[in-house]
Amino acid sequence: NSKLKYHVIYLFSQVLLYVNVAVRKIATLLKPDKDITQNGDHFTIKTLSTFRNYNMDFVVGQEFEEDLSGVDDRKCMTTITWDGDNLVCVQKGEIEGRGWTHWIEGDELHLELRAAGIVSKQVFKKS
Repeated sequence: NSKLKYHVIYLFSQVLLYVNVAVRKIATLLKPDKDITQNGDHFTIKTLSTFRNYNMDFVVGQEFEEDLSGVDDRKCMTTITWDGDNLVCVQKGEIEGRGWTHWIEGDELHLELRAAGIVSKQVFKKS
């Protein structure tokens, strides 16, 4: 069982184009933290900010219904798998090509977000 904490140091997000206008404006001002807990293939990823928190609880390789109420107010079927040392998320729903990839380089956690051909990036520094 391992737990890691990160705080954002870089945010470039055009994927926010798919989020409602009010949330998009607030999100561009946030400096979220990530708390990641791993127990084998079971992960809990908490994205924490002063505006809103989002918890994702999953087992690698098992599809689940993800409720994104408060993020972009939709539900999708989500599967997260390993690709080498990268965690890769595929979200099946109304937006084509939606998902993300997480990987670690040194003391940085990288997050690449994808939606409809648009790619955004966040970098978090280990706390």
